[in-house]
Parts: sequence; C-alpha cells; structure tokens
Amino acid sequence: MSLETLWFILVTVLFIGFFFLEGFDYGVGILLPFLGKDDTEKRAVINTIGPHWDGNEVWMITAGGAAFAAFPQFYATLFSGFYIALVLMLIALIVRGIGFEFRSTKDDPKWRNFWDQMIFWGSLLPALLWGVAVGNLMRGIPVDAEMYYWGGLFPLLNPYALMAGLVFVALFTLHGANFLAIKTSGVIEERVKGMIGKIWLVATVLTVLFVIWTFPATDILTKPGVNGLIGAVLAAIALLASGWFSKAGQYGKAFVSGGLTIIFATIMVFMGLYPRLIISTLNPDWSLTITNASASPYTLKAMTIVAGILVPIVLIYVGWSYYVFRGRISAKKEDLVY
Repeated sequence: MSLETLWFILVTVLFIGFFFLEGFDYGVGILLPFLGKDDTEKRAVINTIGPHWDGNEVWMITAGGAAFAAFPQFYATLFSGFYIALVLMLIALIVRGIGFEFRSTKDDPKWRNFWDQMIFWGSLLPALLWGVAVGNLMRGIPVDAEMYYWGGLFPLLNPYALMAGLVFVALFTLHGANFLAIKTSGVIEERVKGMIGKIWLVATVLTVLFVIWTFPATDILTKPGVNGLIGAVLAAIALLASGWFSKAGQYGKAFVSGGLTIIFATIMVFMGLYPRLIISTLNPDWSLTITNASASPYTLKAMTIVAGILVPIVLIYVGWSYYVFRGRISAKKEDLVY
C-alpha cells in the first residue's frame, strides 16, 4: 500500500470519527427547542453533550489538519473554493460554542432563550453545510488544469448538494435522538422516544431519494474498480436496522445502527472518490487525486510515524471520557449543574 493511499484511508477514518461523534452532537442541538419545554429541561438536554461537544469538534480540526499536511493541494483548492461556506460554518460553530458557555451566566429567560436559539442554528447550519460540501465533492466542481476552482458560493448551492445537506441534517437529527434516548431519563426520554419514529421516516425517505439521484448525478456508485456501492448498501441496511431497533424499544442498538449508517455513508463517499479527491466537472483529467495533490514522501512518512504513536492515545482518551460520563441525565433541577 502506498503512503498516499494510507493517508487517504486515515483522512477517511478521521472524517468518520467526526461525523459519528459530532453527528449526534449536532442532532442534540437541533432537537433542543423541540424537547425542552422549560429551562430545566433544556439544561438537561444540553448536559447530555456538555462533557463532549468541544472534544467532538476537535475531530474536524484534526481531519482538516491531516488533509492539509497529506494533500496540501486538495486542501488549498477545497478551502479556497468553499471559503464563504466555511466562514459561515465557522461563525455558526463559534456562536454555538458561546451559547453553551453563556446561556447560564444570567438567570434571565430572554437571555437563555436567545442562546438556546443560537445553539439550535449553530447546530443546524453546520450540519446542512457539511452535507452541501460532501454533495459537491460527490458531484464534482469546476476545477481547471491549474487546480483552481472557478465559481463562487451560489454554484455550490445546487439542488443535488442541497439535497445532500438535508440528508445530513436528517441523519444527524436521528443520531441525536437515539443518543438522547439512551442518555436521558423521565419526561425527556419519553418525549424523544415518541419522536424517533417520525425522524427515522423522514431520514429514510430523504436518503432513498438522494441515493436514487446519485446514480445519474455522479459516478461514485458505478465507476469501474473501487466504488461506493457496497458502502451505500451497508448504510441502507444499517438505517433500516436503526428503525427496527427503535420500534422494538432497543434504543442502544438503534443508536449503534444509526451511527453505522453515518459510518458506511462516509465510506461510500470516500470509496467512490478514490483515488480522486476532487472531481473536476470541466475535464476528468483535471481532477485532483491522491497522487497529484499529495505532499512529499518524506512528509507522509514522518506523519505516519507520528500518527501511529498519537492516534491510539487519542482513541483511548476519547473512549475513557465517554465511559466516565456514561450515566443518564434527568430533568430534575436538583440533579443539574449550570
């Protein structure tokens, strides 16, 4: 296996970790105004991700940093072409983080409601924009022979990419609902369990329509050799299993199945792209690949050594933190910390 392929896989793994962990994180934020009927209930919902949300976002930074170091030309083309969308995402994430930290600094209903809305929009917008970004990577963007993107924000907001954004929002919301079903107790637990079936139905319909649309829109499911069809099939099976388990009241298994849906969908995208990183809609020969966009062999070798040492440590720490905060959150005011 070449170092370029190895780092393509490692970047894929980092995005899998990000979408899995930040997926339920975004989902909880999206569900916040619908599940919390008063300040105490909203605080309980927020506390389910309180120990984790900032750590989950680090996966995005790590994935972006790994892409920059391993495939600098890919990073340059992607982040310059998607600049406005990424700035909007960054603003939303900043506002969301401020909301988590500031909402309880004043015992004022208007103050707390404002920051709760910021948490909602700061969760919804990044989820949507990540879907739009992935949809454009699947469909391809106008990249010329010099690896420059020609366009702007509005060409990225095409119907196919927007559909991908809706799918991301739906899957992340379902993931967050399943997470809340196993992390809360009392009225919030019952309330979210009553919503999961409806969320699953919406997510399933949107996903099916998107996959059908993917066949004529791009070649990632049909190209010769390595493609994303197996990932798509496994994601579909996992999504169906998630609905079946939640209907049977087995919410832990529903959460795992929903997470597997996100994992297999991410694998579908990256397998469908390989060995490409960005598909050029102007000329397939101008596409960025793991070969023409990679860093030097020395850089990749040094990064491999560092990653081999540090990645296991990070995974152990993440697992330990979730184990420590594994208990359920109740909506009783005396049990909450503001």
